[in-house]
Amino acid sequence: MIDFYTWITPNGLKIAIALEEFDLDYRAHAIDITSGAQFSDDYLAINPGGKIPAIIDHATGITLSESGAILLYLADRTGRLLPASGIARHQAIEWSIWQAASFAPTLGHAHNFLTYNPGMAPFAEDIFRRDTQRLYETLDARLEGRAYLVDDYSIADIATWPWVSRFARHKINLSDYPNVKSWYLRIALRAAVKRGYEVPHFTGTIPLP
Repeated sequence: MIDFYTWITPNGLKIAIALEEFDLDYRAHAIDITSGAQFSDDYLAINPGGKIPAIIDHATGITLSESGAILLYLADRTGRLLPASGIARHQAIEWSIWQAASFAPTLGHAHNFLTYNPGMAPFAEDIFRRDTQRLYETLDARLEGRAYLVDDYSIADIATWPWVSRFARHKINLSDYPNVKSWYLRIALRAAVKRGYEVPHFTGTIPLP
């Protein structure tokens, strides 16, 4: 059994979707970051960084935070959704790290400046609007002629898809990025993705462009 500590954010959704895809037994614990629950003593004992998500895998005794590290762990634990060796494995890790290092941080700032605080910092809005568009262009180019980010559906797709599901907050029209749009809709049809999107609780159906 895995205890899974999460909230309704892209980083939380990654792990919810992965746990469903891997068909692992887990208990979801809602950590309401809007009320500061991530800074409670009980949660800080699990993740001193005070961020979600985090897991405790009681089968192995491992506690982990950081969504990228959790995805790699779950893939290695199950032997699924990450090639065991070769260039495909390295590319899946490459695109997972691209998501963690570039895509997610920029889009997180885009949420803040473009959606939650429009007009407050025009210079920052312009920077993050342009950088968000550039990253969507990068993703669209990678998906040219591909169904998924690497050869087959992998943790790289699971890591990236929840951020794209917030396309409205990025002020992005997915029709401007046809390869991303096709990929996004393809993954949205997966039963495990639909289930994971409702963890830790239902907030609405998957957004469709």
